[in-house]
Amino acid sequence: MPANYLPYDPNQMLLLPEAMQEWLPDGHLAHFISDTVDGLDLSAFHARYDKDGPRNQPFHPAMMVKMLVYGYATGVFSSRKIGRELHEDVALRVLAAGNFPAHRTIRDFRDFRALHLKELSELFV
Repeated sequence: MPANYLPYDPNQMLLLPEAMQEWLPDGHLAHFISDTVDGLDLSAFHARYDKDGPRNQPFHPAMMVKMLVYGYATGVFSSRKIGRELHEDVALRVLAAGNFPAHRTIRDFRDFRALHLKELSELFV
């Protein structure tokens, strides 16, 4: 008599897309970070891009701050590692809403050579 397994089809297509937030349990650190960053005043970040127009569209500052804070909170400080974790860590993927900025973009957003060092440091003072 053959075993009676639960259905398993790795190629199964979904009829409706899932809500990414449901991939994480209630009370997960990523939900806390997302809610916290959503409550911060990010107008200083937005002011830099008000006059740029549609060319060179940057990633949303809230997303970038959420990724950095989650990375730091989980012990991942390298922009290369955060970029790699975007493909491997479900919580980071949820915070980035399925976006995959390159490690250079992450580095430039937070690094001392970047435009946003002052704004980032003022968020957490």
